Amino acid sequence: MKHVSPDPEPERSTGLEPGGGVPPGETPPVESSMPEAGPRETHNPPKGWAKAPLTLILVLVALVAAFFLAYALVLIL
Repeated sequence: MKHVSPDPEPERSTGLEPGGGVPPGETPPVESSMPEAGPRETHNPPKGWAKAPLTLILVLVALVAAFFLAYALVLIL
């Protein structure tokens, strides 16, 4: 694996002073991304919601909605 340096190349960066500083009013160079910035996560891949928890939540929402609908009908009648 090749290591990528996150530092800008001074000979290719515009506006840098000899010490690597940036003069007032000049935009500093953009930092590069590092492809090996973190560990590769393989133990917890995203797979979305499981069927059982999603079904349970939907049933609970339907029961609460039915309760409030029945409560509203009782108050109207």
